[in-house]
Amino acid sequence: MEELTLTTPALLFSAISLIMLAYTNRFLAYAAIIRNLSDKYLKHQDASVLRQIKNLRLRIQLTRYMQIAGISSLLFCVLTMFLIYIHYPIVAVWAFGLGLVLLILSLLFLIWEIQISAKSLQHHLGDIENHFKK
Repeated sequence: MEELTLTTPALLFSAISLIMLAYTNRFLAYAAIIRNLSDKYLKHQDASVLRQIKNLRLRIQLTRYMQIAGISSLLFCVLTMFLIYIHYPIVAVWAFGLGLVLLILSLLFLIWEIQISAKSLQHHLGDIENHFKK
């Protein structure tokens, strides 16, 4: 088995940072959409707006879980580096492994959220097509 060095967990810093930036952008986009939907619903109490809000509630929750798992992954990468620095290689390997598992979990939440987003967009396209058929 190869020895875990400081560079191994450090390599994940840029990847996790980019992922967190993407997650934050998603979160900000959802916030803007929710504000618009809220205004729209207050003007016209439409059931379709309520369905969209319910959908967005789940997507926001998944985004929060993605962010928590991603940040935790980064935290365990930093902990791994510290454990290597203070010469606890066995604990460092376990901390790094946990960090990788958390990163995988974060990406699985992302896949789930993307599936919901795609399904939501398909519904919108269907609504547009139905409107043109009338």
